[in-house]
Amino acid sequence: MDFALIMFVLLLVTGAVWLLDKFALAAKRAAGVAEPWWVEYAKSFFPVILLVFCIRSFLVEPFKIPSGSMIPTLQVGDFILVNKFTYGVRLPIISKKIIPLNNPQRGDVMVFHYPENPSIDYIKRVVGVPGDTIEYRNKQLTINGVVQQQTAAGDYNYVESGLNFIHTEQRSEQLAEHTHAVLVNPEMPNVHLGAIADFAGRENCSYDEQKFTCTVPTGSYFMMGDNRDNSRDSRYWGFVPDYQIVGKAFFIWMNFSDLKRVGLSIN
Repeated sequence: MDFALIMFVLLLVTGAVWLLDKFALAAKRAAGVAEPWWVEYAKSFFPVILLVFCIRSFLVEPFKIPSGSMIPTLQVGDFILVNKFTYGVRLPIISKKIIPLNNPQRGDVMVFHYPENPSIDYIKRVVGVPGDTIEYRNKQLTINGVVQQQTAAGDYNYVESGLNFIHTEQRSEQLAEHTHAVLVNPEMPNVHLGAIADFAGRENCSYDEQKFTCTVPTGSYFMMGDNRDNSRDSRYWGFVPDYQIVGKAFFIWMNFSDLKRVGLSIN
């Protein structure tokens, strides 16, 4: 079940008990008689739950990175913080935007509800904004006809799932005004054609063995993982609509396997 929904239910229950006691039960208790345990617990937990709910809903929310799709930017086991108001203030649970602020920009690392299963949160990098035409050929992005420059940065090796040794090339990619690292394996295809889903807006995209091209619809975003050949992203399941945005990732606050990562900002 959605953690935010659980928090909201607990907030309603404890708040209702507190109000019931304040306006009804307290007046009927004899002087010196202790509060029932359930009233005492509800009144104690209500302000704590309210504070946590407001912080998670409107300010920052913690997440844990479960996979290697964003290596080298994010490692498996990173605990990150996500800014919930960068892209506008949204109502909890239903995620309806009530105060528009900034729009996602190319290069942002963004958390969103996975379009194929909105109960799951995904994290990828914003590659295309509404109206952009994205082309991916020979492991290189072209946006609106402009090649996004890459610079070789040596080999990058890592172990996946404790067993598989993965060898890749690391490159520094210039995405609009934003520079970040990506991993590519030149021997892998740009996209696995058999894994492409029948997503909304599929008619905006064309695929073949050499490249794929997509035009991003209004109100949606095109996302890709930095670990380009080990990422199931917009190439396969399509676009992220604005209403499924959670927030912008900005800080690593813990990684129990590598304490040197604690305190790193997310570029």
